[in-house]
Amino acid sequence: MAHLNSTVSFEKMLMKFISEEDPMQSMLKWLCERLMEVEVESKLCAEKSERNKERQGYRSGYRVRRFDTRMGTMYLMVPKIRNGGYIPFFVEAKKRSEAALMNVIQEAYVNGVSTRKIDKLTKTLGIESISRSQVSAITKDLNEQVEAFRSRKLEATYPVLWVDALYERIRDTQRVKNMAVLVVTGINLEGKRDILAVEPMYEESAATYTNVFDQLKERGLENVWLVVSDAHKGLVKAAREAFLGCSWQRCKVHFMRNILAHVSGKNKKSFAAKLKQIWLQPDYESAQKYANIFMNDYEVQYPQAISLLEEGLEESLQFFSFQEIDARKISSTNLLERLNREIRRRTRVVGIFPSMDSYVRLVTSYLIEYSEDWSSGRSYINPKIITEL
Repeated sequence: MAHLNSTVSFEKMLMKFISEEDPMQSMLKWLCERLMEVEVESKLCAEKSERNKERQGYRSGYRVRRFDTRMGTMYLMVPKIRNGGYIPFFVEAKKRSEAALMNVIQEAYVNGVSTRKIDKLTKTLGIESISRSQVSAITKDLNEQVEAFRSRKLEATYPVLWVDALYERIRDTQRVKNMAVLVVTGINLEGKRDILAVEPMYEESAATYTNVFDQLKERGLENVWLVVSDAHKGLVKAAREAFLGCSWQRCKVHFMRNILAHVSGKNKKSFAAKLKQIWLQPDYESAQKYANIFMNDYEVQYPQAISLLEEGLEESLQFFSFQEIDARKISSTNLLERLNREIRRRTRVVGIFPSMDSYVRLVTSYLIEYSEDWSSGRSYINPKIITEL
């Protein structure tokens, strides 16, 4: 409930708050929303709808954001700014992702693996020194949130899963290794996206992937119609064995990259333009027909590329079995690629992570925020289409 009319007398406003279910929380919510309005007006140098030469930007509506306080959880109407964004001053370093980043830096100090880049960042954040006991206290709450998210109960059916791995340099004992964290994203029967798994991987094998899928099933997942991923043999084998009756869609983007690796540089652009048309055909039969013509045209000039295309073509066309769903959403792992880029943009400041736990903690913290936004946003795939399928 908004109380933005400043002409209402203070006594009348108090009476309105008293009639609320939780008067103190209602007062705090009103105060926070008024503070945000004042802060945005100051930032833009103009009031709402005001026209003046000093204006520094424009509003772009509102977004609902959850804010946890000692008085309970509130859902605030946070003003949006068209360019530059806006985060209320009182939302502070309480954001999970920011807390996780702080913790990574602190843990790096404790373990003696800080770099010059990390040192500059810590000074910017005002961190001069940190003890093990302080790190433990700071990370306890964050660890609980991350673990609760990673082990929460899942729905029985997720029609589509996208599976991909993030790779970072992580310190393991005394060595810095390239290690992976597997991210599994799915859509539920309402067509909304969700982060289902964030699991560290010390090796990429069928056994590792099987273990991840088994954990998903233990948390309640039963039915999957389509798994979209690259062509890692261990992943494909595990997906087929874990979800009987499920189709596997080979990511067309990864597939094209594999094929183009066998094409000369001067012809790569024209070859790629024609190759791409296979997956832009209106239906499965047209795609097969076009692919056959394409392979006949290039099999002499690029035998390795055409052999690879012929071998994996069928698995890259599985999205045609779900004609009602927008092919751009299920023919590749682009959904995860965009997500991964956002995560890397934030993790890049760390460089080398002090431990796998710190990396999982940071990545999961970002993904929790994405999951919350997705759950309250629009459906990624129309739920009517899913119901019909």
